[in-house]
Amino acid sequence: GLAEDLVAAGVIGYLLVFFAIWWAWMNFTWFSSIYEVDDVPYRLSALAQITGALILAAGVPRAFDDRDFSIVFIGYGVMRAGLIAQRLRAARADPPRRTTMLRYASGEGGAMLGWATVLFLLPENWLLPGWLVMAGIECAVPLWAERAGQTTWHPHHIAERYGLFTIIVLGESILAATIAVQSSLNAEAGIGDLVTLVTGGLLIVFSMWWLYFSKPAYCFLTSNRAAFLWGYGHYFIYASAAAVGAGLALNAEHATGHTELSNAAAGAAVTIPVAV
Repeated sequence: GLAEDLVAAGVIGYLLVFFAIWWAWMNFTWFSSIYEVDDVPYRLSALAQITGALILAAGVPRAFDDRDFSIVFIGYGVMRAGLIAQRLRAARADPPRRTTMLRYASGEGGAMLGWATVLFLLPENWLLPGWLVMAGIECAVPLWAERAGQTTWHPHHIAERYGLFTIIVLGESILAATIAVQSSLNAEAGIGDLVTLVTGGLLIVFSMWWLYFSKPAYCFLTSNRAAFLWGYGHYFIYASAAAVGAGLALNAEHATGHTELSNAAAGAAVTIPVAV
């Protein structure tokens, strides 16, 4: 979208899809910290998360090109089904937190119905307003559920999971840029046009990694309130880190004359997500 000068459509589509990936992963991560089980049902639910993520990823091109989110919705639903099953299991096995887990399960299940309404029943021009409403509802479910009784999570465990996801996202950014540079070289582009991009891109990603891990993350996880702000704030960290890879790939195409973007627009594709 950016390469074709469809900036607004590309950015909006990216934020919509990335929310589904990030939110499903985040909820499962926090649940895993609350209940550190490692039996067969839990591992099967982890398999559901992996399967759903693969289905969701397969639907990304259709979501971007045709605004068809049906495959993304199915993948998200598979991920959610595994988590809701674990919520109900926890509600039965942990009486003190039964109401909390039932609120989580009912809220997440109701949100799936809301997404189905937005994606399949409302007119297409309602997609963005509907997404904003549903994203707000999704983010409100944990706040509502925790009011029935706070869950106990492990700060070090949460920090480790978030840190691992950060490394994965930064690694994907490097991979995206590498593939773009490789394609440019295969197209017999001058390597001199790409040296600055490769060097600068590597230093940018390295600096982002350095900044993120400059202070132990568990130091920020001192209460439920702090955890909500910290956890939700990572949407912007992850989305921008992943967008850096797309920006570097776009600049590889720009350096070899494969886009019609201006130098300022191509540069902004990297500098804006880095700033965020």
